[in-house]
Amino acid sequence: MSASPFSGDSLLPDDIVALAARVVAENIAVGRRVALAESCTGGLVAAALTEIAGSSSVLDCGFVTYSNEAKHEVLGVAMDIIDTFGAVSVATAWAMAQGALKHSGADVAVAISGIAGPDGGSAMKPVGTVVFARAVRGSDEINAEEKLLDGTSRATVRHQATLVALELLLP
Repeated sequence: MSASPFSGDSLLPDDIVALAARVVAENIAVGRRVALAESCTGGLVAAALTEIAGSSSVLDCGFVTYSNEAKHEVLGVAMDIIDTFGAVSVATAWAMAQGALKHSGADVAVAISGIAGPDGGSAMKPVGTVVFARAVRGSDEINAEEKLLDGTSRATVRHQATLVALELLLP
């Protein structure tokens, strides 16, 4: 067996791991389970949580729904929403979060959809446009927003989006 190619105990950047540790600890403290519906982050938020010992007490499941068809088939996002507002829209993110709650045993779900680049952006939705939504079981409160993150690189967008999503998972 050869030595590990990683310098630390994690595959992920320290800031993501530190925030994920807070998410796990604080959700354990309040007895809350979470689910994720990820698109542009491709499972990075779920991966960050699973870097933390004890995450099985918090993470119920994660859905990586990259294509519009997956958003529709797996999470139940209506094609009318995607066709009308686009995959990168508050409406789609909200529907993704609702779908993640419906198809999980979680108390809270966070959804992320965006344009990580380097292609795919437009004047209306440039690279770095990412939408986030948080749905809480038993609540009608809508928590969804669009952010324009630093679109310098694909990695930068995905890193920032992961941090924002983890913040939304804090109780």
